[in-house]
Amino acid sequence: MGVAELIILAVGLAMDAFAVSICKGLAMKKTGIKECAIVGLWFGGFQAAMPLIGYFLGKAFEKYITSLDHWIAFILLGLIGAMMIKESFEKDEEADASLSVKTMVVMAIATSIDALAIGISFGVLPDVNITLAVALIGIITLALCMVGVKVGNIFGAKYKSKAEFAGGVILVLLGTKILIEHLTA
Repeated sequence: MGVAELIILAVGLAMDAFAVSICKGLAMKKTGIKECAIVGLWFGGFQAAMPLIGYFLGKAFEKYITSLDHWIAFILLGLIGAMMIKESFEKDEEADASLSVKTMVVMAIATSIDALAIGISFGVLPDVNITLAVALIGIITLALCMVGVKVGNIFGAKYKSKAEFAGGVILVLLGTKILIEHLTA
């Protein structure tokens, strides 16, 4: 998986956290660099840690699933992408402005479960630079979430569903690309 593909994947994975960041910004009366950084660090940190955990899980089971790795990547990316697309059409819940540890841990875990599944795919795919992947996922999520808080505070929830939809489409397309490459190789 090349750098361009990893960047596209990182953006797709970050869309859930970006959408939640928009909602956080919407709920906040005031947003400064501190609030943006808190949200960005929580989401970026968890989005970076989860694929690493998944990677080691994938490596542990690699010998059992090597012949199916492309199907696993396709199914996981497809399911996660489809769920994001579905969520983009659902009615929004009330936004919570809290930046407490308890609130942020729950939200960071909830938005990074898909990154754990992607990490499992990384563990079974032969050409993934996990260090680069984790760094890109974390940094891109951090940056997008910081922007998301500010965007939410300024523009409101107008773009939340569009961000989730775009992220879902990106993940479905990447899963399809991986499957097609393996089936035609």
